[in-house]
Amino acid sequence: MAPNETVVGIQVLQALAALRADSSELTAQHPDHAFRPAPECLAQWQAAGLDTTAFRNGLHAARERYAELGLSQMMPLERVLVGAESVRSGAFGGFHHPDQGYRHLQMIAVVTMYGPMERDTPERPELALLDLLRAYAHDCLHYGSRRRYVDVGGKPTRTQYGINFRRPTGQTYSAADPQGTPHTRNLGVAMEGACDREARRITRETAARAGFNEPDDVFGRFAFRDTTGTLSAEDVMTDPGGEGSDEAVRYVGALRRYETGVNRRYAVFLAEFAPGEEDDLHRVLLTAVVSGDTRDLGVWLDARHGPGTFAAVFQTSAYFTPTLDLSA
Repeated sequence: MAPNETVVGIQVLQALAALRADSSELTAQHPDHAFRPAPECLAQWQAAGLDTTAFRNGLHAARERYAELGLSQMMPLERVLVGAESVRSGAFGGFHHPDQGYRHLQMIAVVTMYGPMERDTPERPELALLDLLRAYAHDCLHYGSRRRYVDVGGKPTRTQYGINFRRPTGQTYSAADPQGTPHTRNLGVAMEGACDREARRITRETAARAGFNEPDDVFGRFAFRDTTGTLSAEDVMTDPGGEGSDEAVRYVGALRRYETGVNRRYAVFLAEFAPGEEDDLHRVLLTAVVSGDTRDLGVWLDARHGPGTFAAVFQTSAYFTPTLDLSA
């Protein structure tokens, strides 16, 4: 069990236990890559002469910061599976590799080594260490966020994640944002943005302490700025060009879409509802995500924007629409 999970019913508990005992379903989605638990991967990199101190220092920083947010238990590193040694020519990994990240039913994070994946050690060690730290710090917040599972049709169904909710009948608390909008009224986007803002802050501070410098080449520069949260508006809007494999080019495209669809929208949300107090709202929101308790967040928003702000901003009118005919 993750630290802030509630499971209703023994059948749900048994189903989750079975899912979490076997990672093969997840790794089978990436048949070209070989996966190893993160501690084994890091030991392999170190044996090859790579200095992994920066990653371990970042882990320490994340542990201290997350304790301040109410998360005292980090995701076990053994449950982070790192893919490399791909048999696919031109394979390119990292945070924005397709179909990777934390999987809450399996309680496992599937990630890939940043850069060309045809070898077992990274071509660019500093970028790979920062990328892995960002992914782990990000996924730890998913792992530690409040969740509630119930049985729906014989399957474990998540009805709460952090401060976002879904009724057993399927209605979601907030609606998807219109395509192309610069702001967000979706709790999924807000929480994802909050997790990544925090993860990239940890990575940025770790890079500074380690003395890692921004690379001169275009792909390296994009990766460094992405993991440290320093992408400029020009970075997001301008095609980087340059030479690279097809997958490397697609990777940068995915990076830019994530930046505009998640991180930029979350930044706009903070500026919109907490001008001059962005860091305070970010902290209050993340603390609520970990605990699942929206009361302090609601008080914070109400004090600045009036009663009922949280529901007014995020709740869709369809959330409590009746779905059963109780008169029958």
